[in-house]
Amino acid sequence: MLKKTLLSIFALMLCLISPTLLHAATVDVAGVKFEDMIDQRGSKLVLNGAGVRYKAVFKVYSAGLYVPKKSTSAEEVLSMAGPKRISITMLRDIDSNELGKLFTRGVEDNAPKTEMSKLIPGLIRMGQVFSDQKKLVTGDNFTFEWVPGTGGVLTVKGKAQGEPFKEAEFYIALLRIWLGPVPADYKLKEALLGK
Repeated sequence: MLKKTLLSIFALMLCLISPTLLHAATVDVAGVKFEDMIDQRGSKLVLNGAGVRYKAVFKVYSAGLYVPKKSTSAEEVLSMAGPKRISITMLRDIDSNELGKLFTRGVEDNAPKTEMSKLIPGLIRMGQVFSDQKKLVTGDNFTFEWVPGTGGVLTVKGKAQGEPFKEAEFYIALLRIWLGPVPADYKLKEALLGK
């Protein structure tokens, strides 16, 4: 009887503890939590790295990069097949139109000149999405996902913004804002690459 009672107690303890054990670990970046692993529409992605974007001495946002397998090479991440996601959480209030302009400038600074004409329609549309938001405040989140077979999905405050961007080149151009030769923030680039 004692053995059966102890086994029942042990089984109950496992039931109570196992959700904690199964829960993915998190990384805290300036108060923003990034899961070590996420499920993106049925695909498992790992956190490649996370960091903070600074403008002068001010924290602007936390960013986390999710990929199918970790890599410290920007070129490898950019050319990696499969789904990807960059998740950004604001650490200060910012005019959304200004943020859209900064992203456009980031693409211009990092895209090969021969590709720019192909990227303009996507940049105009993305700029309009951010312009429509008016303002992003501390804690607001947005993600850029590449979903194979669907395209690039921009989600702001949990809501997908229009139809997916079909061109893989446009999604890669967006990632170059943070991983390109002239990144928005060199320290953030290193953090996203897990260096």
